[in-house]
Amino acid sequence: MGRGPSIEGRKNAEDSRRGKIFTKIIREISVAARAGGGDPGGNPRLRTAIDKGLSANMSKDVIERAIRKATGELEGVEYEEIRYEGYAPGGVAVIVDCLTDNKVRTVADVRHAFGKFGGNLGTDGSVAFMFRKAGVLSFASGADEDRITDVAIEAGADDVIVYPSDGAVDVVTSPESFATVKSAMDAAGLPPGHAEITLRADNDIAVSGEMAQQVAKLLEWLEDLDDVQNVYSNADLGEDAYA
Repeated sequence: MGRGPSIEGRKNAEDSRRGKIFTKIIREISVAARAGGGDPGGNPRLRTAIDKGLSANMSKDVIERAIRKATGELEGVEYEEIRYEGYAPGGVAVIVDCLTDNKVRTVADVRHAFGKFGGNLGTDGSVAFMFRKAGVLSFASGADEDRITDVAIEAGADDVIVYPSDGAVDVVTSPESFATVKSAMDAAGLPPGHAEITLRADNDIAVSGEMAQQVAKLLEWLEDLDDVQNVYSNADLGEDAYA
């Protein structure tokens, strides 16, 4: 009879995953601080990255050290922002945002992922027109839908989406209004479970069966690459995608 993974094995896997998340957040903090300065009060991108780090239980010392490296107070690595665009099986559009210190390594890894799961790496602008930049504040099922809606709209949100399947709520804002809306939600005692400025597809493409599984594997593989910060797609995957 087979045995499941040991407690030590599970802990090692969790530590590895946590380490990857920390690495991605530290890179984002570094790039944000280098581009807009080390003061989060005057740098919304840095403020968002710091909030993400704190939500992941990253210590303030680690965050401060990343900022000091980025602003030249400490020696650190300089990362470059690169975006790749392509198609997954079924005509699903995919955008991959990376922060890297080695472009040759990164493009090879991303190209390999697309090829491995039946996709194709495209040219700049080949799918970006299908997405728009937006702030999204997500609330888990059971949240007070009416109160969230009232506070969000009053603060300048563009839309409030309620998902009938589980009652979860997304508040959608313009990138410029994101910080204002988030502050209003926090002040009202309605902190979102997750909040970020992201890319949202104008229209989703439904895929199912084996094709959906291939798309899911490609997206997961890309997200797990060390140099990849965010992966966006317009895929509408059914439950069988993870069967």
